[in-house]
Order: sequence, then structure tokens, then C-alpha cells
Amino acid sequence: MTRMTRFSDGTIVPVLGQGTWMIGDNPKTRDAEQAALARGIDLGLTLIDTAELYGDGRSERLVGEVIEGRREEVFLVSKIKPENAGEMTMMLHCEKSLERLGVERLDLYLLHWQSRHPLEEIVAGFEELVDEGMIARWGVSNLDIRTLARLEQIEGGENCATDQVLYNLGSRGIEFDLLPWAEDRSMPLMAYSPLGRGDLLNHPALQAVADRHDATPAQIALAAVMRQPGVIAIPKASSVAHVEANAAALEIELDAEDVATLDRAFPPPATAQPLDII
Repeated sequence: MTRMTRFSDGTIVPVLGQGTWMIGDNPKTRDAEQAALARGIDLGLTLIDTAELYGDGRSERLVGEVIEGRREEVFLVSKIKPENAGEMTMMLHCEKSLERLGVERLDLYLLHWQSRHPLEEIVAGFEELVDEGMIARWGVSNLDIRTLARLEQIEGGENCATDQVLYNLGSRGIEFDLLPWAEDRSMPLMAYSPLGRGDLLNHPALQAVADRHDATPAQIALAAVMRQPGVIAIPKASSVAHVEANAAALEIELDAEDVATLDRAFPPPATAQPLDII
């Protein structure tokens, strides 16, 4: 089963995609990583997220090899480093990403985090890339609600398609303000590191819910993120077995008892919080 959400322009994408942070770095694991990405596409996890930063372009090259001959099946996302997002450099770095990926156009191009370049300049650069046909749409990553509100006031800023942010059971701050703000604008959010960090998956509450569903704690953590409307989770999987386990999380429907158990263990925010960033 593949569940879907949509961007404000009507484009439909799966709520579960594939991340590629730290993929492509080790030649010994390259074949397994490629096999995992390819299997994910087979399973309907057709949104693939990468970045020029990841492995200094090695992640993009690996993704390009996987999607060769399958470009039309994939919604392809990459990100530009903030220092490269200036008026005179954005197009050059987008061209390099396209070359590494072996494609003519990105479906979505993101600013990786806040830049020293003015937002007006960045928006103008993104809009030019759209006009040139190099990207279909653009968005941001790791920007808080105050910065997004400023972005919205800039000419062309209303075309921002998404904000990719850290979101998991251990980092729920966006539920207080950013998530409802985005929902009001039909703007899906992309959740990176949806399985959390450290010992999150060892929490007894996750294990208890997992036992009720004959699932793993990781699958419950993914299901908890994906139950939020308009959230696209992009976990990384380095093996076929891992990506198959991620895909199986789409079948899990958390009930009120499950949600209450998780909320007690990982309380939702009661006040605004600074944006959590890795």
C-alpha cells in the first residue's frame, strides 16, 4: 500500500520516501545501497531525497545510477548548500547536481539551511531555475516558522513548496506551530531522521506499541510520523531488508490507545519551541 499526499500545485507524492544521507560514501556498501533504493522504488517509495553536500556529490551519483532508465518513476529531490545559493552561483551548482544525477530536471530543489545570501536573492534564483526548466519547484530545509513567514512576504516566496525539517517522536516541536501553519497553506513538510536519534527506538513505550501490532519499534516510529496529515517521511535504508521493513510501516494504523501510549512517553509540545536541527 502506498499512501499519498500532494503539493499545493496538485502534484501527488508518496508519504514515505527514501533519504540518502551518508549513502554512497563507502564503496563496500555501494551495491547494497543501490539495491535498497531500487527495491524502494519497486515498493512505491518513489520520492528520493539527496543533496550536493552528501558525500560531496557521491550520493547524487549513486542515485543517478539507480534511476537510470527509471527517471519517470521517481520524484527527485536535491538540496543546495547555503553558500552556493547566491545569484551568481545557484545555476552553476544546480547544473552540477543535474549532471551527477544524470537528469535534465529536478522535481524539487531545496535550500539546505539558512544562508547568508538574502532571501530575496535566493527566491529569485529558484524562480529563474524554474523558468529555465532545470527544476519543477523549489523549497527550503531547516527554516523555522518566523523565517518562513518572512519568505512568504517576498515576491515569489509563495511558491515555496515545502520545508524539510527534523521530525520524529523525540523531536515534536513542529506540531505546535509549524505543522498547522503549513497545513493552512497546503504545504507538505518533509521529515528527515523520522526514526530519531540515539536510543529512541529502545524506549519501552515504542516496544509496547510494536508488540500490539506485531511490528518493530522503528515501524511504529515511522507510522507515528506518517499519521500526521501532509508529512512526508524520508528515512534512509542501506539494505533491501531495511527498505522492505520501512515500507511495511505503511500498513500500520495507530489507534487511540497507541497514540495515548506514545504521547505519554513522548509528550507533544505545549508551547512554541526552537526548531530542532541536526
